[in-house]
Amino acid sequence: MNDTQLSTAATSPTATAGSEEYLRVNKANWDDRAVAHAASPDYSVQHFIDHPDAISRVLRFDVEHAPGLGSLDGLDVVHLQCHIGTDTLSLKRLGAQRITGVDLSPKSLEEARRIAAAAGHGDIEYVESDVYSAPEALGGRQFDLVYTGIGALCWLPSIERWAQVVAALLKPGGRLFIREGHPMLWAMGDHPATTKRTLRDDEFTTPAVEFPYFEQEQPLVFDDGGTYVETGHEFTANVTHEWNHGLGEVVTALLNAGLRLDALVEHQSVPWNALPGQMVEIEPNEWQLAENPERLAATYTLTATLPADVDDAGSARLTAPEASASQGPPTPPASDEPSARTT
Repeated sequence: MNDTQLSTAATSPTATAGSEEYLRVNKANWDDRAVAHAASPDYSVQHFIDHPDAISRVLRFDVEHAPGLGSLDGLDVVHLQCHIGTDTLSLKRLGAQRITGVDLSPKSLEEARRIAAAAGHGDIEYVESDVYSAPEALGGRQFDLVYTGIGALCWLPSIERWAQVVAALLKPGGRLFIREGHPMLWAMGDHPATTKRTLRDDEFTTPAVEFPYFEQEQPLVFDDGGTYVETGHEFTANVTHEWNHGLGEVVTALLNAGLRLDALVEHQSVPWNALPGQMVEIEPNEWQLAENPERLAATYTLTATLPADVDDAGSARLTAPEASASQGPPTPPASDEPSARTT
């Protein structure tokens, strides 16, 4: 998880995964940060506008490192938790015939639409929805590719429900691509033992496990007035509700939803300074532990396919109405580049 002060997560029934409170709280947090993120040099929005071939650093990693994003030529793609849409725009520029971004934050989507239009891609469609409501919000559409970027799953209380949504959104033969923060990383604290940074930039310490590795019913509740990009903006909506999901839980959820696992690659690096005082930048926008980086799996890339004969095989796949009905009360949060814990 991130720098921030950790609050008691279990003291109120409004902090449980089955309530609407986490959805309201996280939406307010992302709405409060959308304009500042779009204005930050870390998102390089003007670069996207000025250079028609520019793609995000997150997508560049996905293309250049195993298992690789693969060709998007002619594909109908949905980007879940797209935030202000720089990764969504990049997917379009990488060859997607049609691209749809989904996010729970209307302020983020305002920025995404503005950026796409200014960059010459006003045809990108953006839909306001939380993840679990996406099949219904998208009118039952199915896609060739479901893409989920870095720092997305931590906003979701149930990885099983997420996997069911992915299956519902995929055409038979369609595939999922996700690079995500490793649950081992999310279990680490930024500031071991103290919760405050006391180190100089050239001093390093050993990571410490502070947070759950496995999915819990109740969220971790953080109160953090900052954000993951350079900005002088002061924020007012600072509380977030977050969950970790073990790697085995993610894989099992996808298998239970009827998908076939194609590749799972773990990486030593992560595209932000996830553990201040403990990491060094090894290439632009990629960080790893300063000392013995092989100790920490920082991110992973997973690809999976919904078999073309999935319906005949009687899989756990849900139709859009079934996916919507299965979720219980409303739900989660959303994502994009260059971040930690992006919506």
